Amino acid sequence: MKHNSPLLLMLLPALCLFATATEIRQKTPAPQTSAGGSQSQEAIREILDLERQSKDAAVQRDPTFAQRTLADDYLGITPLGQVITKADTVAARKSGQLRYDSIDISDVVVRVYGNTAVVTARATVRGIDLGEEFNGSYRFTRVWIRRNGHWQAASYQATVTR
Repeated sequence: MKHNSPLLLMLLPALCLFATATEIRQKTPAPQTSAGGSQSQEAIREILDLERQSKDAAVQRDPTFAQRTLADDYLGITPLGQVITKADTVAARKSGQLRYDSIDISDVVVRVYGNTAVVTARATVRGIDLGEEFNGSYRFTRVWIRRNGHWQAASYQATVTR
């Protein structure tokens, strides 16, 4: 596995934002009322729909999804510890330097806490960065918040796995 592409590592948060969930396991972190349980299930469906839309955006290299779904104060942390903003992520998508051939997501866990959702998962990616092939496996955590009735990604962190 090749993990040494600096651009890939910088853009991994954007990649995982644009990935889709293939397996869901919900954990209930605290007791909820019956109404809260139903709202939690609806929130999980909304988050998973965003993940589905994001995969389409990644394959098409469309930066508008990131522009629309990343919070203005979004911060991502790459596997190398680099901090990237919404503007960095959108610019990277617009540049077209990066192409994803495959994105496989597994071990997905979605936990909902009111207007906050935490997603953890594993991503295996393959693609081309500036003409050089890359591939690798990562674990990631993304925090979604609901603002003004819409979900936005507020934070993301990725770690290289073996």
